[in-house]
Formats: sequence, structure tokens, C-alpha cells
Amino acid sequence: MASLTHRRIVIAGGGTSGWMTAAALGRFLDESWQVTLVESDEIGTIGVGEATIPMVRNFNAGLGIDEAAFMAATQGSYKLGIAFEGWGGFDESYMHGFGLVGRGLGLIPFHHYWLRARAEGLAGPLGDYVLNAVAGYAGRFAHVQRAEGSPLPPLPYAYHFDATLYARFLRQFAQGRGVVRREGRIVEVRRDPHSGDVSALTLADGSEVAGDLFVDCSGFRSLLLGEALGVGYVDWSEWLRCDRAVAVPCAKVDPLVPYTRSIAQRAGWRWRIPLQHRTGNGHVFCSAEMSEDEATAILLGGLDGEALADPRAIAFKAGRRETFWERNVVAIGLASGFIEPLESTSIHLVQTAISRLLDFLPSGPVADADRDSFNRLAVFEIERIRDFVILHYAANGRVGEPFWDRLRTMDLPEPLAQRIAVFRATGRIVREHDELFDVPGWVQVMIGQGIVPERWHPLADQASSADLKGFMDTLAASYLRDAERMPTHADHIARFCPAGELHA
Repeated sequence: MASLTHRRIVIAGGGTSGWMTAAALGRFLDESWQVTLVESDEIGTIGVGEATIPMVRNFNAGLGIDEAAFMAATQGSYKLGIAFEGWGGFDESYMHGFGLVGRGLGLIPFHHYWLRARAEGLAGPLGDYVLNAVAGYAGRFAHVQRAEGSPLPPLPYAYHFDATLYARFLRQFAQGRGVVRREGRIVEVRRDPHSGDVSALTLADGSEVAGDLFVDCSGFRSLLLGEALGVGYVDWSEWLRCDRAVAVPCAKVDPLVPYTRSIAQRAGWRWRIPLQHRTGNGHVFCSAEMSEDEATAILLGGLDGEALADPRAIAFKAGRRETFWERNVVAIGLASGFIEPLESTSIHLVQTAISRLLDFLPSGPVADADRDSFNRLAVFEIERIRDFVILHYAANGRVGEPFWDRLRTMDLPEPLAQRIAVFRATGRIVREHDELFDVPGWVQVMIGQGIVPERWHPLADQASSADLKGFMDTLAASYLRDAERMPTHADHIARFCPAGELHA
């Protein structure tokens, strides 16, 4: 970077990723940093990433954002998990609920006891022992504060929100903390002839925005990292064959459920995301198996309410950039890569990239060792998330449909193939380093889609059948009672964060 007294960061692109980045930099950097965001009103944003996972709460809390104000401003609702319908089989469904699965007895995870109890006919479906799933299907939600020593688990949650309104909310936040917005379409990325670093962005009106560090939030185009610096793309379409989506909002319908729905279709899946003012809908599909017209017809035919806009088509290719930080350019969001929205991880990847950028923020010239560490961590994170998403396709139970039959027999990335083999044989999940999805998530998806271990941990055999049945029955009944004490999701929102009301 140019000097210690004149540090300029330029963000290329707005939308959710751009304004999340701007908001964080505006919050945590002092006046010695100049942060400028360049965006054009001529260029639309994707804006379909409206479902999140619980870690987004840490991002908002770190910025000091009031939850009720944020929820009201973004027409938000709460999310306890994702209901997968038709993935394990045409008529089967399960929920990947946030939080714990059951309650362990001693040294081993709960699911080993459940596996034994299931084999002996002493247990119900796994979801009966996941509080988030029980409360979600009951349409209940509350901000749960547990007393110390409570036998009941926490109720972790995330959000559904209007991504366009979230970007607008963060724009106001960032500009209030010194971030400068420059309106204009980028027509040229200028590079220093000696170092090869990006030096400035030329806008359509002829003006330039110079900087020392550039953040590429330009979406799928990857204007800086991909086009200007020529960083290649690693294609994952051999495993993630969906490459198109059609999205449309519809009128909201009751009940206002606290979970996302993912509904398997002939050559892909549909999402349903409930907000306070509308429902977000989309159909992710494989263009080699289905035309856009057919995908759109399936989407419109499955709406719960009247369509509120024309369907919008989005093309994408699952994969990632070969590197995420090249020279003095860091890519965040779609400019760095894309999996697909199946497990609502896109905004999380933006969040962790911002955190990583702050961790490795240079005070002078960028060190190769820092860049290499940044890229190594970013690759590990996105590839482990990729594997978790691939699992849903590989373990599908939709026999007789060409799209799904091929996915069920495809060769898998080695870490995923090994993880499935170990779980099928022993019921064990080994979490590596700080990968995003922990044991409860892997267990719920694997068992939900029919990968049932052949054995369980030997310590699960030490309880008597009577004691095991009593434990299972007590646990399921306590979770059901706990959920029944909560207000409905709609009632909680009406009291805490109704859209349109002002909050200090």
C-alpha cells in the first residue's frame, strides 16, 4: 500500500457483499483509512440471498446493529432451519435445524443413542429430538434465555430478509461512518505498469477512483479479480450440476413459518423464504435437463400466493476463483465464487471473507505470506461447504429420474467420500479445523436422506433398553412442551419487530 498515512480502500460494487464490506470497514477502521464504494444504479444486483445461517447475528452484533430495527427495516422473519422435502425420497421430508441434536449422555454424541434406540424400536424420527425442528414445524419462535443448568438446549436462529433492503440499511450505516459512495459505471480497471497492481478505476464519466487496496464485489463478472487480473475459475459443475435459477416474489400467506423450504423437483429444487411482506420463491435447475420455460412454469405453478413481479432468470456456474486475493485485489461474494443457495451460505461466506480481510489487513505493501494464508483459509472453507452441499445431491433418494440417478452414482470429492464411508460404517463424524458445519448438521442431512450407519458407538450399549426408552421419551416430550410454550412466529414478530415501525 502507498503509505502508512494515506490508506485508501476502494470497493468495486454494492449489493449485499459490497455494503456488508463497507459497513464493517466503516465500523472498525479509524479516520486514517479512506473507504470508497463505487456502484452504478444502471447495474442491478442478484438480490436473492435472503436466507441466512446463525453466524450472521454475530456480524450484525459486531456492527452494533439493533436486531428489532434491522428486522423491521428489512421485512425480516426468523429462521430455525431448512425443511428438505422430497430429497430423501419423493414423499419424505426432514429439517436441518440449527443447534444441537438431542442431548449427549457422557462422552458420545446423542445420535449414537438414537441409532441404537431406533434399531430397538424405542425412538421416533431424529427431528423429534432437535428443538429447532420441533419448534419450526410447530410454527413457534421465541428469544430463549435459559437458566443456568437448564436441561433444555438453546434455540439458535438466523434470519430471512429482503436482501435489497438489507443493502440499503447497511449503506445508510456505512455512510454514517465515513464511507464515501461514488455513483458510476466502471469502464476500465487501471494497473500500475511496474508492479501490476490495480491503481484506479475509471468511470463512465471519465473520472477516476484511485486506491491502494481494492475489494472486488462486482458479482459473477468478477471485474477486477477475474477480468483485470486474469485469475481463473475452478469449475465444480461435475458435482453441482444446477446452473440456472428463476426467482419471483409472491404475496405472503399464513402461517408465517420460521424456516426455509427446499423442495426437490425433477431436475433441481425450489426454495420458499417467508418474509413479513411477501414470500421469496425460486427454482434452481440444471439447464441440460430442463428448459427455462419449463422451470418457470414449475415455479409459478407452485406459488402459494399471487406473483408480485415477473420471474427473473439467473445464470451461474458453481465454483471458485483460483485465488481470492491476488496482488492488491481481494474478491468478496460472487466475485470470488459461488456454490448455490441450498444451505444459505452465500452471505456467510461474505461475512467470513470480511473478517479474514480485517485479520490480514496490511499496513504497508501486501506480504506474500499473508496473501497465501488468506487464500488457503478461504479455499478450505468454501470447499468444505461445497462438500456439504454436494452431500444433499449424492445422498438423494429420488430413484427413476435421470438427473437424480446420475448424481447418486457420481464420483465424489475425496474428503466427502471418506466422510460418508466413515459415517455409514461407524456413525462417526470428524470435524476438521473450524469448518462451518458441525456434527449436528452432517448427522441430520445424512440420516434425513437415508445414510443410516451400520453400527453405533459401543458406549451407547451400556444403558438398559428401559432406561434408553425413558431417556428418549422424556427428551421428545420436553422439547414438545418447550415449543408449545413459545408464541407463534407471527405473534412474536408482531410484538418485537413489525415492519414499518421505528426503533431507536
